[in-house]
Amino acid sequence: MARPNYLVINQQRKHAINGTRVRKFLSILVPALGLVDPSFSVVFITDKDIRRYNRDYRGLDKPTDVLSFPGENGYLGDILISSETAYNQALKSNKLTFETNVQRLVLHGLLHLMGYDHETDQGEMKAFERRLRRRFQC
Repeated sequence: MARPNYLVINQQRKHAINGTRVRKFLSILVPALGLVDPSFSVVFITDKDIRRYNRDYRGLDKPTDVLSFPGENGYLGDILISSETAYNQALKSNKLTFETNVQRLVLHGLLHLMGYDHETDQGEMKAFERRLRRRFQC
């Protein structure tokens, strides 16, 4: 069996991340998206760190839940997820758990790495993401 070409990295300690479950979700999601041996990373960071990235790369001086940075030369890119924001979103939701919210953010970030952009398209990403969220219950 081929080893996946994606990394799950936890660079924060505020909320426990079950890397095994994230990798299992990716092992189902990646082929469902039609990706063949993609190389990318999912990195869990703090609100402080994601705020810095959001400020430096998007000009928004505030934390956010997920940021995606496309790669090059065959590397799909990096997905950064704030575990703090993901946890707080789940607390406020009557539908999402922390784990399902993490899955939702991984899905969202991966769609961006694939070239989807909800800020510039005509709703295609939102519709596609909604169908996938129903399919994967996240």
